[in-house]
Amino acid sequence: MTIRVFLADDQELVRSGFRMLIEAEDDLQVVGEAPDGAGTVVGVLRHPCDVVLMDIRMPVMDGVEATRRIVASGVPTRVLVLTTFDLDEYVFSALKAGASGFMLKDARPSDLLNAIRTVAAGEAVMAPSATRRLLDHVVPRLPNNPEGPNPRLDVLTDREREVLVEIAAGATNAEIAAKLYMAEGTVKTHITRLLSKLQCRDRVGLVLFAYETGLVRH
Repeated sequence: MTIRVFLADDQELVRSGFRMLIEAEDDLQVVGEAPDGAGTVVGVLRHPCDVVLMDIRMPVMDGVEATRRIVASGVPTRVLVLTTFDLDEYVFSALKAGASGFMLKDARPSDLLNAIRTVAAGEAVMAPSATRRLLDHVVPRLPNNPEGPNPRLDVLTDREREVLVEIAAGATNAEIAAKLYMAEGTVKTHITRLLSKLQCRDRVGLVLFAYETGLVRH
């Protein structure tokens, strides 16, 4: 099955480089591109795709708003944010808007290709180290929750809360299984239920939810 990719970047040279890299792979295909967020939204709706490589800072409409509109449209497209700095102030907003992760523009080509495949498969691209850097940067900005756990957590079982805490810490499925003494398959089942109950698209959404509701504190 071929993974369809849409390129969103205001620099033509960057788009050309990504196109050459992607189309050299048998399982990847570029189906469209745009130099700004507005064109990206229109292009994605016209040309069905699996993954958008979304530059954050673009003219007309930035990558955050473009991500928000694509997610709101209901299309099954995943957004992979590309940024020059791993602590770009817009990254958190893009993840909140529904992006499935972020990659640095200077990442190794093989890492970018793997990230595209990972996101297309419905997973999030957030390595534990990246999760920690992001949280160190954005969690202090989140509102404090002195009243205790948010009532939005009431739908979760105790076990699901335990799994959510580990996800928020950046743990992999295997690490969660080892720490909580359960099979990795059981961890996956809990994560599926968490995504459904909390209406999150992926692990990124679960991490943000855990911090925003006060289940996990910085």
